[in-house]
Parts: sequence; structure tokens; C-alpha cells
Amino acid sequence: MINKIVQSVADALAGVKDGSTVLIGGFGSVGQPDVLIEGLIEQGAKDLTIVLNNAGSGRIGVAKLMDQGQVRKIVCSFPRSKDPVVFETLYREGKIELELVPQGTLAERIRAAGAGIPAFYTATAAGTLLARGKESREFDGKTYVMERALKADVALVEAWEADRWGNLVYRGSGGNFNPIMAMAAELTIAQAQHIRELGELHPHMIGTPGVYVNRVVQVDRGGDWLKPEQN
Repeated sequence: MINKIVQSVADALAGVKDGSTVLIGGFGSVGQPDVLIEGLIEQGAKDLTIVLNNAGSGRIGVAKLMDQGQVRKIVCSFPRSKDPVVFETLYREGKIELELVPQGTLAERIRAAGAGIPAFYTATAAGTLLARGKESREFDGKTYVMERALKADVALVEAWEADRWGNLVYRGSGGNFNPIMAMAAELTIAQAQHIRELGELHPHMIGTPGVYVNRVVQVDRGGDWLKPEQN
């Protein structure tokens, strides 16, 4: 019997290794798997490359993960979001690497990895410093830069609902990066607000089929007032 539900955050993160590349879903705090991030801090994996929309803020969540010295490199689009004190300090001290990727390119690199596409061409960044060292080609008189797919060892995602097969439903804009990241990792771990019985999730609402998901842990964050179809 397929059952991808695990009983604790520690069980969900078991086996995440030092040196892993970790995709972290969310757009800022929306759709971000905060409890899994805290669990990763407790789990203690080090020398990580993390891939996400921004470099965190304050000293919680992703910022705390960096502050603990567990991150070697960050791949993101917005390293200077609100109160990026941890990232800026570490970067200025040479203690963390940054790979800056335009947001659309970041999303497509992740999506390409999930679709089995090794690389693609985009006009974004052509003629800028971000194109340095990358192959460029002309198509119909326009310059395009080759970008490689971004596949990861682990993806941490947040869902609104899940079932024991690992099917995931997202709530409104909480989907953002989560569906493509769930497809692009060897090990996909989801925190879900609600666990439903098989057959309770409407097929049209499923944003990530269970075939892409390895582990699900229920995380009750409160706020049952908004259903997916209402947002």
C-alpha cells in the first residue's frame, strides 16, 4: 500500500546529506515551507546550495539557515529583499556564494529539469554580465543565451492539501514555485495543512501528482477559513 505520509518533520528530512542542492518553494513567505526549513536547521545538513526566490529576511527561516553556517551557496532572483541582514553580512565577508538568476529564467531552469530538458535558450540577460561565460546563439537575428536546467537533490514545498499517495493541492498564490520545484528533485518533501482520504481531492485541483512526491508531513498552521476554490 502506497503511503507517503510520515509522522514527524524529522522523519520527513531524514537522509538529507551535506552538500545537497535544495529547492525551497514560496514567493517570499507565501507558500514557503517554513516548518520544513526549521526542520532542516535542526537536522543539521551543511554545505548546502539553496535555490529559491529570495535570500530571506531578518533572522528566521532561510536567513536563520544561512546564519547557522549551513549554506555554502544561494541561487536566487532577489538577494536584497526586505531586511536581508544575514545574507548581506555573509556575502560581504566572503562566507557565502551568490548565483543571481532572473526570476523567469530561474523558474524555467527548474521547470526544464522536471521536464527532462537539459538546456534552453532565452533572450533574458543577453548582452549583460549575467551572460558572461555562457553560450550565446542568434535566432532570427536576435541573440539568445543558453541556460542549463537546474535539478536538485531535495525539494521542500508547501501544499494546502495532500493524500497518502502524495497528490498535492495548493491554495491560490501559495502554488508559485512549488509545483515546478516538486518535479525537479530526486527527493521531494511536502508539508501540508490537511491530509485527505484517497478520492477526496478533485483531480482538477491537484497541482502536483503524487508520482513526483516522496514524503508528506502534516503541518497545521491554522487558518482553515479559506478554501482553494475561494482564492
